[in-house]
Amino acid sequence: MRVVNGPTERVVVVGAGLGGLACALHLAAAGRQVTVVEREPVPGGRAGRLALGGYEFDTGPTVLTMPELIEEPLAAVGEKLSDWLELTPLDPAYRAFYPDGSTLDVRTDTTRMAAEIARVCGAREADGYLRFVDYTRRLWQLERDNFIDRNLDSPIDLLNLNLLKLLGMGGFRRLQPKIDQFFKDPRTRRIFSFQAMYAGLAPHDALAIYAVIAYLDSVAGVYYPKGGMHAVPRALAGAAEKHGVTFRYDTTVEKVTTAHGKATGVLTAGGDHIPADVVVLNPDLPIAYRDLLPPRASSRRLRYSPSCVVLHIGSRASFSKTAHHNIHFGTSWKGTFDEVINKGLLMSDPSLLVTNPTHTDPSAAPDGRQSYYVLAPAPNLDKAPFDWRGGLGERYADEILGVLEQRGYIGFRDGVEVRRIVTPADWADEGMAAGTPFAAAHTFAQTGPFRPANLHPTLPNVVFTGSGTQPGVGVPMVLISGKLAAARVTGSAS
Repeated sequence: MRVVNGPTERVVVVGAGLGGLACALHLAAAGRQVTVVEREPVPGGRAGRLALGGYEFDTGPTVLTMPELIEEPLAAVGEKLSDWLELTPLDPAYRAFYPDGSTLDVRTDTTRMAAEIARVCGAREADGYLRFVDYTRRLWQLERDNFIDRNLDSPIDLLNLNLLKLLGMGGFRRLQPKIDQFFKDPRTRRIFSFQAMYAGLAPHDALAIYAVIAYLDSVAGVYYPKGGMHAVPRALAGAAEKHGVTFRYDTTVEKVTTAHGKATGVLTAGGDHIPADVVVLNPDLPIAYRDLLPPRASSRRLRYSPSCVVLHIGSRASFSKTAHHNIHFGTSWKGTFDEVINKGLLMSDPSLLVTNPTHTDPSAAPDGRQSYYVLAPAPNLDKAPFDWRGGLGERYADEILGVLEQRGYIGFRDGVEVRRIVTPADWADEGMAAGTPFAAAHTFAQTGPFRPANLHPTLPNVVFTGSGTQPGVGVPMVLISGKLAAARVTGSAS
């Protein structure tokens, strides 16, 4: 494994996102002097918090899986997860609404889930589900131990017996045909393959190795942290501070300073130079290269994931048929992915995620009110450079509300008290390449050792963490990326 050579005592981490915080904790555990520099007044990065008219909203991810990956950096400094976060298992993890009017509750208890699938789709489909659980559990263990939770320097690092096992399990086939081996009903096929969108691809194009996202999402368990997802970075930052990490909030880094082919520290917008033996960069990787580092002679052109439009809505309206997380599928399936990913079009028949955090945590809204987070996949700015600021965002938000009313949220529009719309243009303003919060897509050429490396190719003491580097997108992967980045500094195997 390639590691940072030379002194590594003083480390500056730029960005207090989940990857940067996990990295800081692992580095603190290894005895490094760590300073985290964050442009916002609070930690979190994409996992931020928005307060609006008495309502509270998570601004980034809303689905938490694999809490043991939060426990890992805390345990590195001797802390217990339960002392920092109060987690509520969500049951159901999701409620799926289909265009034929049927619903399916996704439960993480496999016996109850098999019974739910048998009720909605029949006994044969429930048998397929149990086989799917067994398959994806084995797939996750194989991938995590041998491919995800390791620093990979070249494709040669993949060449071992476990790669043959992965091939034997059909991991390099396409995801949708693999899903179809277990499920025959279009409803179950959808609920266990829509997660490919998180990886930036349609299920028909993604590799079957990404069935593990459905495993994490639908089998391993979904949790809600008291105080919302933003409570996770607050907990990690609190533990890091307790164990000697210095935080400088409200401080923007303008560039990484260099001399003699190495980074020497960072320069802030206020003119301060913070010296460092190692610099860890948590901003979106292509933006870090563009804005913070010396220009490179050539840089690789990345293919980005689709983006999304998010509506933060505070409302008087409540709906008895909803769960905490709700997925509303349109009639179209393959065509929807084709519109968003390949054609650069807004969905003509939208599939939507509606999260209702007050279902679990009433404190996210004033008494008797509800907060909603509505996510609609949308093309990224590379694929479709729409003029989101010219009224399109407002028009599309109105259209989404109309779709929701057609799908059972009667009177939703009339109940709205506060509304904030986040478009691909807003994601771009926040420093996300191509205006997407989901980073580079997980094509084969952008996966594992082919994904942008977490060690700079010519500045040997600059390390990257976050969704743009290995292992990839999603809260679990970003937390792992922090550990992998720290291992590049400390030299410990991972």
